[in-house]
Amino acid sequence: MSTHIDAARAVSQVDVRGPRFAAWLTTAVLVVALLVSAVSAPAAAVILGLQAVVFAIGAVRGPRAHPYGMVFGRFIAPRLGPVTEREPVPPLKFAQFVGFVFAVAGTIGFATGLPAVGLASTAFALLAAFLNAAFGICLGCRLYPLAARLRRVSTPV
Repeated sequence: MSTHIDAARAVSQVDVRGPRFAAWLTTAVLVVALLVSAVSAPAAAVILGLQAVVFAIGAVRGPRAHPYGMVFGRFIAPRLGPVTEREPVPPLKFAQFVGFVFAVAGTIGFATGLPAVGLASTAFALLAAFLNAAFGICLGCRLYPLAARLRRVSTPV
C-alpha cells in the first residue's frame, strides 16, 4: 500500500530543477522579445506568440510535457545527481497559465500597435520567470492557493 502512495506522490511532483531550467530558457526568450521589440514589434509578437504556445503546453499538459521540461528531462537531468527536492505539479501548471495570459496580452499588444501593452506584459512575465530561475520564487505557484480557494468558493454546490 505504501508503494502505491509513494508512486502517486512521485507522479504528481517533479524535480525542482526542471521548472527552474525552464524559467531560465523562458527568461532568455522574453529578453530576446523585448530587445527585438525595439526594432520590430511584429517580430516581437511572433517571438512572444511562440512563447505563449510553450506556456499553453505547460499549462495544459504539465512540466514533463512542457517543451523546455522535455529538454531538461532528456539532456540535463541524466547528467545531474539524484533528485533531492520535488514540487507539486498543479501550482506549476497554474504558473504556466499565468505566463500564457501575459504572453498573449503582450503578443496582442505588439501585433496591434500597442507597444506599451506588449512591453508591460512581457516585462511582467520576464520578472516572474527571472525570479523563479534565479531565486526559486515562483509567483504563479504562490498565487495558486488563492486561485484554488476562489475556484472552490465560486463553484456551485
